Amino acid sequence: MKVLKFGGTSVGSPERMKNLLDIISPELVDGQLEERRLVVLSAVSGTTNHLVEIAEAFLAKNKSQAATLIAEIHAHYHVFIRELFATDKWYNKAKDLIDYHFSLLASFKEDVFTSIEEKVILAQGELISTALYQYYLSELGVSSVLLPALDFMKVDEDHEPMIDYIGEHLQVLLEQYPNQKLFITQGYICRNAVGEIDNLRRGGSDYTASLIGAAIRAEEIQIWTDINGMHNNDPRIVKGTRPIAQLSFEEAAELAYFGAKILHPQSVFPAQKYAIPLRLLYTMEPSAVGTLISAVSERNKIKSIAAKDGITTIRIHSSRMLLAYGFLRRVFEIFERHKTSIDMITTSEVAVALTIDDIQKLPDILTELKAFGLVEVEQNQTIVCVVGDFSADQHGYASRVLESLKHIPIRMISYGASNYNISLLVGTADKTEVLRSLHSRLFN
Repeated sequence: MKVLKFGGTSVGSPERMKNLLDIISPELVDGQLEERRLVVLSAVSGTTNHLVEIAEAFLAKNKSQAATLIAEIHAHYHVFIRELFATDKWYNKAKDLIDYHFSLLASFKEDVFTSIEEKVILAQGELISTALYQYYLSELGVSSVLLPALDFMKVDEDHEPMIDYIGEHLQVLLEQYPNQKLFITQGYICRNAVGEIDNLRRGGSDYTASLIGAAIRAEEIQIWTDINGMHNNDPRIVKGTRPIAQLSFEEAAELAYFGAKILHPQSVFPAQKYAIPLRLLYTMEPSAVGTLISAVSERNKIKSIAAKDGITTIRIHSSRMLLAYGFLRRVFEIFERHKTSIDMITTSEVAVALTIDDIQKLPDILTELKAFGLVEVEQNQTIVCVVGDFSADQHGYASRVLESLKHIPIRMISYGASNYNISLLVGTADKTEVLRSLHSRLFN
């Protein structure tokens, strides 16, 4: 079985939703696919943003604004289904469906609104898109089964996905339909450890597809987006970028974490654990090769450049570091207590510099760090990550990277911790020049 995930833009209009079947199965026999497919759908593009706004209005106790926002998106979906369905029968079913979901949203104005209700609201986008798509397939006479993600997707107390649980419960559902070839489910949404509706956070539909693929040991996981594979630089900033035909799991993970928007950063690891190929494909051009992510690692190549904005640097100067053991452990424990991850770190005999991308707990972190010595903070920084073969026996690549940036002030360098990247910290104001200079030197 193959797992195919389609993002919000891939189902963002009635026309695009209609075109999905040509990708899922170009040939049908008596309304059935030739091979088994499990399709993971995101919410229609723009829907989740609207739902976030509705939830924020309820949290702010602004019921009139919430009602206005609900009415706006409800009207949008009425237009959407009018264009999607050709028959009154299925249009009326779709109308009843969206009326139900939006009446559910409106009902929250009478209740106490907490984070539990907020997550119920955020789940509605995927619940609507998957039901509408199955209705559309039914109108065409295409056999399919809608598998509710809330029946098998689950995270534990630490919000970590329970792959064994997912596989066991999903397999039970699949076995109920031994002759069925096409299954549809929701991305993003799940249940938490106590059974409440929850989610895998933004971008989580990629993660859902990867987790499902890992859980059922799929033949392949396909992520269909509005970009032709992962590119060797940011095409919004640099001209002449090109898609990368092949990446290793490690290379893809580095690029996803450090800013390549096409793939959710956590999506690589479930596929990597079970060596399941992960393919990034282009919805608007299904014949395009895209990017294959697998266990194969190409030697002697620089593959791509990615950039991650919103970075804050923290420098700690302390004479207590000199010849002291346990110092870094105590520093790291502060970040662990405040659930704030560290991206880069460099040390000297009397100083340590590190970066974070989440500053919600920064004031509390700084209060504790000042017990060690002088603490400096610098914001508006960007990590630029160059990914490729940086193994210990490789030579010349690091010097090419640094040579291309000799006119740029570099604040920090991370090299040697991984065989797959060299990371540089620069001011965000210099990001565009850094990406273009690296591209010119490394790829042209």
